[in-house]
Amino acid sequence: MASSTTLSTCLLLALLFGFSNAATFDIRNNCRYTVWAGAVPGGGQRLNPGQVWSINVPAGTTQARIWPRTGCNFDRSGRGHCQTGDCNGLLRCQAYGAPPNTLAEYALNQYNNLDFFDISLVDGFNVPMEFSPNSGRCRGIRCTADINGQCPNQLRAPGGCNNPCTVYKSDNYCCNSGRCSATDFSRFFKNRCPDAYSYPKDDATSTFTCPGGTNYRVVFCP
Repeated sequence: MASSTTLSTCLLLALLFGFSNAATFDIRNNCRYTVWAGAVPGGGQRLNPGQVWSINVPAGTTQARIWPRTGCNFDRSGRGHCQTGDCNGLLRCQAYGAPPNTLAEYALNQYNNLDFFDISLVDGFNVPMEFSPNSGRCRGIRCTADINGQCPNQLRAPGGCNNPCTVYKSDNYCCNSGRCSATDFSRFFKNRCPDAYSYPKDDATSTFTCPGGTNYRVVFCP
């Protein structure tokens, strides 16, 4: 059996390794209005114009996302409601936000120790976004079109623009069977934000990678 000293040393090395490979995400609000950032993991934070919120995310984290929330009102206990992106009425999110909301999605240290990241409009759109590495080793992505202003009438929602899956909940839009393809509605999003997911099977043109250990920035209204 290993000694307690050996176990303590191994635990310390594991913690140091995990910390050294954690990714930092700087979330900045460049909008002229207040945005309440949501993050899983991470929680949530009110961001007035120009403010930045930084979170550290452990290596190996998957199914993570960051998103903007608008039209929020919270009491002193951190309970309330947001018009877009609401996460069960909590300031510090413990679950994903409600559509419509623009999503920055990522998984760290995956195949070949690569980070996979994307901007997704599969939950609709509420705020323009940039999702970029803080180094020059790989490219960033943006979705800055006036999607709210140009949103088709069928998809309009208070404060944002819904994805058709949210509105119609049918397989051809939601891809529950995995057999769906692009539609006129998905092309509306894709034509305006070519690098973003416009429907669930949009992987080929919408998933990007950086080496594991990269730090990132997410900018609202870049």
